[in-house]
Amino acid sequence: MNEPKPPVASSGYLLDNRALETEHRFDSLAALFNPVTFRHFEMLGIAEGWHCWEVGVGGPSVPLWLAERVAPAGHVLATDIDIRWAQEIGSDFVEVRRHDVANDDPPAEAFDLVHARLVLIHVPQREQALERMVAALRPGGWLLVEDFDPAMQRFACPDAYGPEQRLANKVRDGFRSLLVERGADLEFARRLPRLFRGAGLVEVHADAYIPLALPAGVELEKANVNQVRDQLIAGGHATVGEIEEYLTALEARRLDVATAPLISVWGRHQ
Repeated sequence: MNEPKPPVASSGYLLDNRALETEHRFDSLAALFNPVTFRHFEMLGIAEGWHCWEVGVGGPSVPLWLAERVAPAGHVLATDIDIRWAQEIGSDFVEVRRHDVANDDPPAEAFDLVHARLVLIHVPQREQALERMVAALRPGGWLLVEDFDPAMQRFACPDAYGPEQRLANKVRDGFRSLLVERGADLEFARRLPRLFRGAGLVEVHADAYIPLALPAGVELEKANVNQVRDQLIAGGHATVGEIEEYLTALEARRLDVATAPLISVWGRHQ
């Protein structure tokens, strides 16, 4: 039996962080993508004394990792419009602050590293938000933005050899439609290298990562589908029976589940 859920707004961010599935989703995202993110931080030279701004922090894992690398002389500012999942961070080197990167002025301090993961795809004023992050860099500082490109690889199961895999792709297509209805830009990530150069950043590079057939990918899919199941059904994207069939297949580990490509883009302020 499904547990009752708190009310979720009919507009704005689809995966509302008040939902019961949020912690499960954050844990799955960390398992899937923290190794990718941390590899990029190390490549950019993260070191003691750096001042970092983590934009759209969500959970605590990324700012705590950064704090371990920049302490004791450095500092991490972790911001979000909803800080409930990060406000209990126990570190003398992390400050958690409520901040809307799309509408609020950037922090007054200058940063060696500004990072946002899976944020701008959901922000309607995403290019203005990017400008604010660039403005917060010190000379020589790095901007790293990582976001999904669901239009580049749109399947939950790229190897759609049977009916369960085809159902998975039908549900994922409905999920993508819900994202678009809430203002997500499914092709924004691929434009980031051009936008970085247009903002005056140099040494701009990018890569992409697609997890496939990983347990955390299955857990993320379960969390996402459970959270938006009512919207999927109400929008005619799947029936109650199809949702239950899909969740059963996920629980039984019969599906090789993929995420959209995570595109990581980095550039340096001159």
